[in-house]
Amino acid sequence: MNVKLIAHTALSDDFRMSLPDECFDDYYENPSYNHRAVVALTAIRTCYSPTKPTEIIAQEGAKYFGQSATDGEDGTEVDRLIRHIVASKHTSTLEHITYTFAIEGVSRSLLAQLTRHRVGFSYSVQSQRYVRFGRGDKSGGFEYVTPPSMSDKWKKGVCATGMYEQFIRTSQMYYDALREMGVPAEDARMVLPNAATCNIVMTMNLRALLDFYAKRKRGNGAQWEIAELAERLAEEVVKVDPWTSKFFE
Repeated sequence: MNVKLIAHTALSDDFRMSLPDECFDDYYENPSYNHRAVVALTAIRTCYSPTKPTEIIAQEGAKYFGQSATDGEDGTEVDRLIRHIVASKHTSTLEHITYTFAIEGVSRSLLAQLTRHRVGFSYSVQSQRYVRFGRGDKSGGFEYVTPPSMSDKWKKGVCATGMYEQFIRTSQMYYDALREMGVPAEDARMVLPNAATCNIVMTMNLRALLDFYAKRKRGNGAQWEIAELAERLAEEVVKVDPWTSKFFE
Protein backbone atom coordinates (compact mmCIF):
# COMPACT_ATOMS: atom_id res chain seq x y z
CA MET A 1 0.00 0.00 0.00
CA ASN A 2 1.22 3.46 -0.88
CA VAL A 3 -0.64 6.57 0.29
CA LYS A 4 0.39 10.07 -0.74
CA LEU A 5 -1.27 13.43 -0.16
CA ILE A 6 -1.32 15.17 -3.54
CA ALA A 7 -3.41 18.28 -2.88
CA HIS A 8 -5.20 20.19 -0.15
CA THR A 9 -7.20 23.35 0.47
CA ALA A 10 -5.23 26.54 -0.16
CA LEU A 11 -6.11 30.21 0.19
CA SER A 12 -6.75 32.10 -3.01
CA ASP A 13 -4.15 34.65 -4.06
CA ASP A 14 -6.75 37.44 -3.91
CA PHE A 15 -7.64 36.62 -0.32
CA ARG A 16 -4.02 36.38 0.78
CA MET A 17 -3.25 39.72 -0.85
CA SER A 18 -6.18 41.29 1.02
CA LEU A 19 -4.67 40.45 4.42
CA PRO A 20 -2.60 43.12 6.16
CA ASP A 21 1.15 42.55 6.35
CA GLU A 22 1.09 42.05 10.11
CA CYS A 23 -0.96 38.89 9.64
CA PHE A 24 2.11 37.32 8.14
CA ASP A 25 4.66 39.02 10.37
CA ASP A 26 2.90 38.21 13.65
CA TYR A 27 1.37 34.78 13.26
CA TYR A 28 0.59 33.54 9.79
CA GLU A 29 4.14 32.39 9.07
CA ASN A 30 4.17 30.27 12.24
CA PRO A 31 4.98 26.79 10.87
CA SER A 32 2.33 25.25 13.14
CA TYR A 33 -0.38 26.90 11.06
CA ASN A 34 -1.21 27.21 7.40
CA HIS A 35 -3.99 27.76 4.91
CA ARG A 36 -6.27 25.08 6.37
CA ALA A 37 -6.09 26.58 9.87
CA VAL A 38 -7.00 29.97 8.42
CA VAL A 39 -9.96 28.45 6.58
CA ALA A 40 -11.08 26.64 9.74
CA LEU A 41 -10.93 29.81 11.84
CA THR A 42 -12.79 31.79 9.18
CA ALA A 43 -15.57 29.21 8.96
CA ILE A 44 -15.91 28.76 12.73
CA ARG A 45 -15.92 32.44 13.58
CA THR A 46 -18.38 33.22 10.76
CA CYS A 47 -20.98 31.28 12.76
CA TYR A 48 -20.43 33.33 15.93
CA SER A 49 -19.06 36.71 14.86
CA PRO A 50 -20.76 39.82 13.43
CA THR A 51 -17.60 40.33 11.36
CA LYS A 52 -17.71 39.54 7.65
CA PRO A 53 -15.88 36.33 6.63
CA THR A 54 -13.44 38.31 4.49
CA GLU A 55 -12.47 40.42 7.51
CA ILE A 56 -12.25 37.79 10.27
CA ILE A 57 -8.56 36.94 9.83
CA ALA A 58 -7.53 40.58 9.54
CA GLN A 59 -9.49 41.59 12.64
CA GLU A 60 -9.36 38.49 14.85
CA GLY A 61 -6.39 36.51 13.55
CA ALA A 62 -3.83 38.02 15.92
CA LYS A 63 -6.00 37.10 18.90
CA TYR A 64 -6.55 33.49 17.87
CA PHE A 65 -3.16 32.73 16.37
CA GLY A 66 -1.09 34.90 18.68
CA GLN A 67 -2.44 34.14 22.15
CA SER A 68 -1.90 30.99 24.19
CA ALA A 69 -4.87 28.66 24.61
CA THR A 70 -7.08 29.71 27.52
CA ASP A 71 -8.26 26.16 28.23
CA GLY A 72 -4.94 25.20 29.80
CA GLU A 73 -3.97 22.89 26.94
CA ASP A 74 -1.29 23.22 24.28
CA GLY A 75 -1.27 25.65 21.40
CA THR A 76 -2.99 28.95 20.84
CA GLU A 77 -6.54 30.18 20.94
CA VAL A 78 -7.17 28.81 17.45
CA ASP A 79 -6.24 25.35 18.77
CA ARG A 80 -8.60 25.81 21.71
CA LEU A 81 -11.40 26.93 19.41
CA ILE A 82 -11.00 23.94 17.08
CA ARG A 83 -10.85 21.58 20.08
CA HIS A 84 -14.09 23.10 21.33
CA ILE A 85 -15.72 22.71 17.92
CA VAL A 86 -14.72 19.05 17.66
CA ALA A 87 -15.81 18.31 21.25
CA SER A 88 -19.18 19.99 20.68
CA LYS A 89 -19.58 18.12 17.36
CA HIS A 90 -20.06 21.33 15.39
CA THR A 91 -17.73 19.82 12.82
CA SER A 92 -19.64 21.01 9.76
CA THR A 93 -17.24 23.94 9.87
CA LEU A 94 -14.38 21.52 9.05
CA GLU A 95 -16.04 20.44 5.80
CA HIS A 96 -14.44 23.44 4.08
CA ILE A 97 -11.01 21.81 4.40
CA THR A 98 -10.28 19.08 1.85
CA TYR A 99 -7.44 16.68 1.09
CA THR A 100 -6.79 14.66 -2.06
CA PHE A 101 -4.84 11.41 -1.79
CA ALA A 102 -3.26 8.96 -4.20
CA ILE A 103 -3.88 5.46 -2.84
CA GLU A 104 -2.01 2.68 -4.61
CA GLY A 105 -1.94 -1.09 -4.36
CA VAL A 106 -5.00 -1.74 -2.21
CA SER A 107 -7.34 -4.68 -2.67
CA ARG A 108 -10.78 -4.63 -4.20
CA SER A 109 -11.94 -5.95 -0.84
CA LEU A 110 -10.72 -2.73 0.78
CA LEU A 111 -12.37 -0.70 -1.99
CA ALA A 112 -15.73 -2.28 -1.21
CA GLN A 113 -15.39 -1.22 2.42
CA LEU A 114 -14.00 2.22 1.61
CA THR A 115 -16.81 3.22 -0.73
CA ARG A 116 -19.37 2.60 2.00
CA HIS A 117 -18.16 5.99 3.22
CA ARG A 118 -19.97 8.39 0.90
CA VAL A 119 -20.76 11.76 2.49
CA GLY A 120 -17.73 14.01 2.06
CA PHE A 121 -15.83 11.53 -0.13
CA SER A 122 -15.04 11.55 -3.86
CA TYR A 123 -13.43 8.60 -5.64
CA SER A 124 -11.74 7.91 -8.97
CA VAL A 125 -10.81 4.22 -9.22
CA GLN A 126 -8.64 2.27 -11.65
CA SER A 127 -11.03 0.36 -13.91
CA GLN A 128 -10.86 -3.39 -14.48
CA ARG A 129 -13.11 -2.76 -17.45
CA TYR A 130 -10.74 -0.49 -19.38
CA VAL A 131 -7.37 -1.52 -17.93
CA ARG A 132 -6.33 -4.97 -19.13
CA PHE A 133 -4.66 -7.26 -16.62
CA GLY A 134 -3.36 -10.08 -18.78
CA ARG A 135 0.24 -11.17 -18.38
CA GLY A 136 0.88 -10.01 -21.93
CA ASP A 137 -0.69 -6.59 -21.37
CA LYS A 138 1.06 -3.41 -20.27
CA SER A 139 0.07 -4.16 -16.67
CA GLY A 140 1.94 -7.48 -16.79
CA GLY A 141 -0.95 -9.15 -14.99
CA PHE A 142 -2.86 -8.23 -11.87
CA GLU A 143 -1.11 -7.59 -8.55
CA TYR A 144 -2.70 -8.78 -5.33
CA VAL A 145 -2.77 -8.34 -1.57
CA THR A 146 -2.02 -11.24 0.77
CA PRO A 147 -3.63 -11.06 4.23
CA PRO A 148 -1.10 -11.48 7.07
CA SER A 149 -3.32 -14.19 8.58
CA MET A 150 -2.25 -16.54 5.76
CA SER A 151 1.38 -16.65 6.85
CA ASP A 152 1.45 -19.42 9.44
CA LYS A 153 -1.68 -21.47 8.82
CA TRP A 154 -1.35 -25.17 7.99
CA LYS A 155 -3.75 -28.10 7.83
CA LYS A 156 -2.88 -31.67 6.85
CA GLY A 157 0.41 -30.52 5.40
CA VAL A 158 -1.16 -27.81 3.28
CA CYS A 159 0.01 -24.20 3.75
CA ALA A 160 -2.67 -21.49 3.56
CA THR A 161 -0.28 -19.15 1.74
CA GLY A 162 0.54 -21.78 -0.85
CA MET A 163 -3.12 -22.56 -1.43
CA TYR A 164 -3.89 -18.84 -1.70
CA GLU A 165 -1.13 -18.17 -4.20
CA GLN A 166 -2.16 -21.18 -6.27
CA PHE A 167 -5.66 -19.73 -6.52
CA ILE A 168 -4.22 -16.36 -7.56
CA ARG A 169 -2.16 -18.02 -10.33
CA THR A 170 -5.23 -19.93 -11.47
CA SER A 171 -7.27 -16.72 -11.63
CA GLN A 172 -4.58 -15.13 -13.77
CA MET A 173 -4.45 -18.18 -16.02
CA TYR A 174 -8.21 -18.19 -16.59
CA TYR A 175 -8.27 -14.43 -17.15
CA ASP A 176 -5.56 -14.75 -19.80
CA ALA A 177 -7.33 -17.71 -21.43
CA LEU A 178 -10.65 -15.88 -21.61
CA ARG A 179 -8.98 -12.85 -23.16
CA GLU A 180 -7.24 -15.04 -25.74
CA MET A 181 -10.62 -16.54 -26.62
CA GLY A 182 -11.91 -13.07 -27.43
CA VAL A 183 -13.79 -12.38 -24.20
CA PRO A 184 -13.65 -8.60 -23.55
CA ALA A 185 -11.79 -7.36 -20.49
CA GLU A 186 -15.02 -6.10 -18.93
CA ASP A 187 -16.32 -9.70 -18.83
CA ALA A 188 -13.05 -11.55 -18.23
CA ARG A 189 -12.57 -9.50 -15.07
CA MET A 190 -15.29 -11.60 -13.44
CA VAL A 191 -12.65 -14.21 -12.57
CA LEU A 192 -10.38 -11.69 -10.81
CA PRO A 193 -10.43 -12.05 -7.00
CA ASN A 194 -11.13 -9.52 -4.27
CA ALA A 195 -7.39 -9.66 -3.62
CA ALA A 196 -6.63 -7.94 -6.95
CA THR A 197 -5.21 -4.48 -6.34
CA CYS A 198 -6.40 -1.14 -7.63
CA ASN A 199 -5.33 2.48 -7.50
CA ILE A 200 -7.56 5.28 -6.23
CA VAL A 201 -7.61 9.07 -6.14
CA MET A 202 -9.74 10.09 -3.19
CA THR A 203 -10.77 13.52 -1.96
CA MET A 204 -12.35 13.97 1.44
CA ASN A 205 -13.08 16.84 3.76
CA LEU A 206 -11.63 16.97 7.26
CA ARG A 207 -14.91 16.19 8.99
CA ALA A 208 -15.35 13.08 6.82
CA LEU A 209 -11.76 12.03 7.47
CA LEU A 210 -12.14 12.29 11.25
CA ASP A 211 -15.34 10.24 11.09
CA PHE A 212 -13.65 7.64 8.89
CA TYR A 213 -10.65 7.42 11.20
CA ALA A 214 -12.83 6.97 14.28
CA LYS A 215 -14.62 4.05 12.64
CA ARG A 216 -11.67 2.37 10.90
CA LYS A 217 -8.63 2.94 13.11
CA ARG A 218 -6.66 0.06 14.58
CA GLY A 219 -8.16 -1.56 17.66
CA ASN A 220 -11.69 -0.56 16.72
CA GLY A 221 -12.74 -3.78 14.99
CA ALA A 222 -11.72 -2.74 11.46
CA GLN A 223 -10.07 -5.22 9.11
CA TRP A 224 -6.27 -4.86 8.99
CA GLU A 225 -5.98 -3.35 5.49
CA ILE A 226 -8.49 -0.54 5.92
CA ALA A 227 -7.13 0.09 9.43
CA GLU A 228 -3.70 0.57 7.88
CA LEU A 229 -5.20 2.95 5.33
CA ALA A 230 -6.81 5.00 8.12
CA GLU A 231 -3.42 5.36 9.83
CA ARG A 232 -1.66 6.29 6.58
CA LEU A 233 -4.25 8.96 5.76
CA ALA A 234 -3.89 10.45 9.24
CA GLU A 235 -0.09 10.49 8.95
CA GLU A 236 -0.24 12.33 5.62
CA VAL A 237 -2.58 14.98 7.00
CA VAL A 238 -0.59 15.51 10.19
CA LYS A 239 2.58 16.06 8.12
CA VAL A 240 1.10 19.17 6.54
CA ASP A 241 -1.32 20.15 9.33
CA PRO A 242 0.31 19.40 12.71
CA TRP A 243 -2.60 21.08 14.49
CA THR A 244 -4.83 18.11 13.52
CA SER A 245 -2.68 15.51 15.34
CA LYS A 246 -4.71 15.55 18.56
CA PHE A 247 -7.83 14.56 16.63
CA PHE A 248 -6.26 11.30 15.47
CA GLU A 249 -5.38 10.06 18.95
